[in-house]
Amino acid sequence: MANDKDSRRQPEPMSSQADGVTGDLVRLMPSDLVFVMRFMGESQHRLQSHFQDFIRAELAAGGVTTETYPMIHLFIENHAILLRDFVFSGVSLSRQFRVEEIERLTGDTTSMIRVDIWDQLKSHIETAEKQFQSQAGTLPKLLSAFENHPDRRLGPKNDGGSDGANYQA
Repeated sequence: MANDKDSRRQPEPMSSQADGVTGDLVRLMPSDLVFVMRFMGESQHRLQSHFQDFIRAELAAGGVTTETYPMIHLFIENHAILLRDFVFSGVSLSRQFRVEEIERLTGDTTSMIRVDIWDQLKSHIETAEKQFQSQAGTLPKLLSAFENHPDRRLGPKNDGGSDGANYQA
């Protein structure tokens, strides 16, 4: 009679698990994979500069300047980046191409794009798994710190308000 340890199924080696999930992702490509535009380089800088100038002018019209608020440049830069990313994300999402369209546009009759994507997916999955495994030894300590953090505790909590009511998470 086998003991409990013998009856447990041994996990598959990482490479065969990565092959399986990679194969699943490649099979799902026709419905799930889209290619989107991405603005890079000078385009990002140009749009960010536009929004910095726009925000600076809008704030100045309301009396907010670097003279009245010396740290306002950080606010302007951060918000310009958010607006830039909003614009580029919106445009990118509105211009999506499916893998079949890309194959047709590039004349890829041998599905080399899919093979390249397979290789990249498998390599990145294996890298992610190895990275996690290399850090897994520190996980119990991190989880313990997370669970014991006062803001993360579950259960009754006094909100410190005037009524002193306790709330259940």
